[in-house]
Amino acid sequence: MPPSRHSEMPVMVEDIMKLLCSISEHEKIKTAVKHSKRAAVLGASIIFVGGLVGGPQGIAVGGIIGGVLGAWMTRGQFQSIPQILMELPPAERQKLAKEATNILRDLEWTDAGQLIRKVMANEALKQKLLAMLVGYVSKWLKA
Repeated sequence: MPPSRHSEMPVMVEDIMKLLCSISEHEKIKTAVKHSKRAAVLGASIIFVGGLVGGPQGIAVGGIIGGVLGAWMTRGQFQSIPQILMELPPAERQKLAKEATNILRDLEWTDAGQLIRKVMANEALKQKLLAMLVGYVSKWLKA
């Protein structure tokens, strides 16, 4: 059996980063980086004012206006997780890889392609990694 990549830390980190990018691309995950909270508050405020001024019709009009303004405010503020992962500093990449390694501790692989195939074929393992990744990115970005 070929040696595991567990002993080659820099290579293992890259394998795991490729795996996490692959999982997030497969699941089509995006995250709001900035302004989502502000856009939501603005939208809710416009709906509220619309309801005060125009009753039920005002709520509908306020919802449309608030939604359009919220979308306009957050335009360009969504990044894919692979993009975020590639921009992480080396220390954070190492930390994320360590968390993933705890989930992958019983898995042996020789390269990123083999790791990705094994994980994608194991739904339970993929979901654990996905949950870890979403939690990490949410905490890292406060998104």
